[in-house]
Amino acid sequence: MRKIAPDVVLGENVRLNDFINLYGCEIGDDSMIGTFVEIQRGVKIGKRVKLQSHTFVCTGVEIHDEAMVGHGVMFINDRFPRATNADGTLKSGSDWACETTVVGKRASIGSNCTILCGITIGENAIIGAGSVVTKNIPARAIAAGNPAKILRYLDDDT
Repeated sequence: MRKIAPDVVLGENVRLNDFINLYGCEIGDDSMIGTFVEIQRGVKIGKRVKLQSHTFVCTGVEIHDEAMVGHGVMFINDRFPRATNADGTLKSGSDWACETTVVGKRASIGSNCTILCGITIGENAIIGAGSVVTKNIPARAIAAGNPAKILRYLDDDT
């Protein structure tokens, strides 16, 4: 592992494209981060992961080995986002509850998906482009839509 900033750790052979923002994250060996990607503090990205351009990976997200995240995917980490507290004061980091989201090994998320917080996308699952994922998606499931629904499961040889 190598560090490119005091709080960013990169594995071997990580490819970083231009115009990316990395904050306090960890990226595993042989991963590729596309142009205009932001990865926030505490995010863990596994080995041989591809994150395509214009993707936002917020605090609370774990992306396991060999996963693929398409262009323009947005992860959400706060179930009830607000700019202010009930008394009108601006919210700070201590005023919200971050919920963990997990993307399983070899899962694939199509372009322009929105992934809500507190869910797991299982190993080898496939999420169709433009989907809004609001619930857990089991391993080997193919899901799509708004909200994403399971369409079928992968065959054993896929």
